Amino acid sequence: MKSFLNKSPHVAALALSAALVSTSALTLAPSAAFAVPPGGYADLVEAVSPAVVFIEVTTKAQDANVTLPQNMPDALRKQFEEMLPGRDGAPMPRQGLGSGFIISNDGQIVTNHHVVEGAEEVTVKLADGRSFVAMVVGSDPMTDIAVLKIEADVDLPFVEFGTSETLRVGDEVVAVGNPFGLGGTVTSGIISALSRDIHAGPFDDFIQTDAAINRGNSGGPLFNNNGDVIGVNTAIISPGGGSVGIGFAVPSDLVQMVVADLADDGLIARGWLGVNIRPMTEEVANVLGYDTPKGAVIEAVAEDSPAATAGLKKGDIILSFNDAEITELRDLTRAVATTTPDATAKIVVLRKGTEQTLDVTIGALKPKAA
Repeated sequence: MKSFLNKSPHVAALALSAALVSTSALTLAPSAAFAVPPGGYADLVEAVSPAVVFIEVTTKAQDANVTLPQNMPDALRKQFEEMLPGRDGAPMPRQGLGSGFIISNDGQIVTNHHVVEGAEEVTVKLADGRSFVAMVVGSDPMTDIAVLKIEADVDLPFVEFGTSETLRVGDEVVAVGNPFGLGGTVTSGIISALSRDIHAGPFDDFIQTDAAINRGNSGGPLFNNNGDVIGVNTAIISPGGGSVGIGFAVPSDLVQMVVADLADDGLIARGWLGVNIRPMTEEVANVLGYDTPKGAVIEAVAEDSPAATAGLKKGDIILSFNDAEITELRDLTRAVATTTPDATAKIVVLRKGTEQTLDVTIGALKPKAA
């Protein structure tokens, strides 16, 4: 099964899998009146589960890459070769599974990028048994969010986003997905932490939850008690591959921005500054009179970049970007990436002990070659 965010040996991807799926309810924007009764989450689950879908993915065929021992007896070798896919010369396509959720009655679906990455065919299944071939509208590896589209002759059930900005540690949450291919599964827990950085990329700002999330929940929704989607389940820390109560979801406020951008033309427009940066050291912070290190120290400025044009130099310490304080490197990378190309940004730098304000016209980040 495909792995994701495996830069750390302890961070395991939610292997592509499914989710709860539908019955036939149409409007699924649950009312804010939902409160978790003493009896549990049954009403909430009944309302939202029809909009959570099971995703099957077929990726490009690959030759079986298996080497059998040279000294294996001929009879045993033949038996193994007959069992191995693709040993007859015909490459076998790879299959993957994942979860997702419908966000509009015309069939727009959100899932993870790593669920549909490299897909040749994507099939979406609803709980009521209906199955649709889905089109990948767009996919963003930097946030691990993808948008799919299915066509149906009737309105489809859907759920709505809530805001992740007001979440607090301790808030109750419900995760919906299809772990290990078992079928629609609901788990509950609390928000264990906010703004977690698991070193997956510049947009690390994960919701951490102890709601059981396993391989197969990738792309599935994390709900609050109102039945609003406040996150997309994306990764787990798991030494053994199963849930140990540490799962991560992309916050809904970020997801909504990415979905809106992808739905427009399938592409993400991201800003580019053109600098290499590193954290401030404790020693430098002490010399400057700071209690703790802050800002982003410029190590290099790319030629003909927006930074070079604006006059940024090696050794400058970027303290703020468009009035937002830079305390960690990811603050700057996220702020630049979410700035519209060609927009003018105001950057405050510390240069040789003196603060200076520079205006920078942000460039467009070129997508990496596939």
